[in-house]
Amino acid sequence: MPSPAPSDSLRPLDRLLAIMARLRDPASGCPWDLEQTFATIAPYTVEEAYEVADAIEREDLADLKEELGDLLLQVVFHARMAEEQGVFDFDDVARAINHKMLRRHPHVFGEETYASIADQKAGWETLKADERASKGRNQSLLDDVPVGLPALTRAVKLSKRAARVGFVWPTVQGVLAKLHEEVEELEAEIAAGDVEKARQEMGDVLFVVANLARTLEVDPEDALRFTNAKFARRFRYIEERLAERGKRPEDSDLAEMDALWDEIRAAEKAGG
Repeated sequence: MPSPAPSDSLRPLDRLLAIMARLRDPASGCPWDLEQTFATIAPYTVEEAYEVADAIEREDLADLKEELGDLLLQVVFHARMAEEQGVFDFDDVARAINHKMLRRHPHVFGEETYASIADQKAGWETLKADERASKGRNQSLLDDVPVGLPALTRAVKLSKRAARVGFVWPTVQGVLAKLHEEVEELEAEIAAGDVEKARQEMGDVLFVVANLARTLEVDPEDALRFTNAKFARRFRYIEERLAERGKRPEDSDLAEMDALWDEIRAAEKAGG
């Protein structure tokens, strides 16, 4: 007979921790939850973070509340597995971030003062550099830029780190010139039919695009999400207009669909 769920008289966070402990109970837990590891749960953690960002993008606060709960569950899940291994528990996670926030805000919780936001950012970077050095992460300025980040985001972070020490194109025009150069190299490899070299050159093009985004202070992931949404919206328009003609996209051709694309594009521009 199943045992009752943890009491709802507990504080919500304590109840969530108790629920996760029950799910991971070797004797009476959930088989799926029991077979999970840090590695198998990691993709879900990333996915939940994106769903939080999506709710924010849609300005759906009700959904944001739910997605934040899903993301919190991921933290609780990882902490529970670590506790089972005797490494750390949820309280240790909270304690660590408490200490970090206090340490990184000496102007709020200490005696430090900053003359400007720029000075505060510089102080923040110095504190983070000191933290990396204390952990033995000082072999390279780039060592702790997470490999698991989305590639465009990581490219921005890598170039931003390098820019701190002067390894950077000094102007937007310089970045644009490099972009044109990389596109020409990509075109040459495409013309030569060398797929592998074209793949590498495509990476170079995207890296320069990420640098351009950093220079313009634009988040490339955010910009691409905007364009993805725009493409999806316009393609739905094509599908709807074709449906009115008794067609599906596979029954149409490029000329007809392109004309509908131009139609919705013009309408959007006219509407501002």
